[in-house]
Amino acid sequence: MRKFFLILIAVVGAQLAQAQGDVMPAVRTESFSFLNYQKGFSRPSQALRNKLDTLQKQFAAKGLAWPAKYIYIRSFKYDSQLEVWVKNDRKDPYKLFKTYRVCALAGSLGPKRMQGDYQVPEGFYYINEFNPNSNYYLSLGLNYPNLSDRILSDSMQPGGDIYIHGSCVTVGCIPVTDTYIEEIYVLSAIARDAGLEYIPVHIFPIRYNTKRSADYLASLTKTDLELKRFAENLEKVYDHFEVTRQLPVIMTNDRGEYQFANLSRKVAPPVPVKKVHPPRRTRTIAAIADVVHEWPQFPGGNAEFLDYLKKVGYVLSDYLPAGQKKAYVQVEFVIDSDGTPVNFRVTKGVNSDFNEEMITQLEKMPLWKPANLDGKAVAKKIVQGFAIEPAPASE
Repeated sequence: MRKFFLILIAVVGAQLAQAQGDVMPAVRTESFSFLNYQKGFSRPSQALRNKLDTLQKQFAAKGLAWPAKYIYIRSFKYDSQLEVWVKNDRKDPYKLFKTYRVCALAGSLGPKRMQGDYQVPEGFYYINEFNPNSNYYLSLGLNYPNLSDRILSDSMQPGGDIYIHGSCVTVGCIPVTDTYIEEIYVLSAIARDAGLEYIPVHIFPIRYNTKRSADYLASLTKTDLELKRFAENLEKVYDHFEVTRQLPVIMTNDRGEYQFANLSRKVAPPVPVKKVHPPRRTRTIAAIADVVHEWPQFPGGNAEFLDYLKKVGYVLSDYLPAGQKKAYVQVEFVIDSDGTPVNFRVTKGVNSDFNEEMITQLEKMPLWKPANLDGKAVAKKIVQGFAIEPAPASE
């Protein structure tokens, strides 16, 4: 117990700043302006010219006071989103300014635990570096490893250099493209100039109130109780903020576990809405030929069938889980003796909702010319794989 309080005393100042972002901004001296310092670098100076007027107009359109003295950033890995919240008084609730798309993701859900694991950290951090000459245009450094990470991660090589940055490549950071890092960098620099030394950044595995995301996390942690406990602990802060729009006090005990003070009640989980699918095109077929003289033919031939599948893949790309851009799927179905495609079954899919939608789309398939055996039309099973991906811009 004594060890815990020693750790708590040593880090409580930084943790409070990191966790809340609600400490009073420091008084800026007349002899130094962080914003003027940033203007001395070409990229931040260009970002200010590009974005200052735009940001002011966006704040006005959303009824937000300009400039924001407090900002809070939270990111959701699986959902590939980064939010910026703002306010101007410590006692005010935060208001959402904008949600940005995280355009690339490395690793999987779960915390970063060692150098070279390509993981984006999960937990509670703050911005500790403004890099005006980043290899990725502009970047905001996070204080990874924090105290929790230093206790739980590899003691010799926990890793580091975690940034929110421009461009759209990553090996464990949070890229948001050059255009959007300009906005986030400018907002952060303005808040820092107003005296906010610790800008809180919370990184969650998922957006907990999104059913698809919650279902994915549940399936991932079904046999990983350690990851389940870790994710559920982070969820407490997510729930508190959803209710109060304020950040709780966040501390770390001597086991590296996050602990919280004065948490609000848990948000009730969303009531799942059971999706109603149309009746499936199924038939009881007495005999399905193993060998035929002529295979079933799609209208226009095999080339037309492949083109049809490509277009179905474009449509289905909109149903992929957040953060997933491509998939390879496989389906089997029967072309009955009258040419009707029936009895669709996904043999390699994505998830239950996606698979159901895939069958819905494929059941719109036109009639085929049926298979032929000894001059007679017969039923024949087809197994087909194809890619799911967005249509190219030219299409």
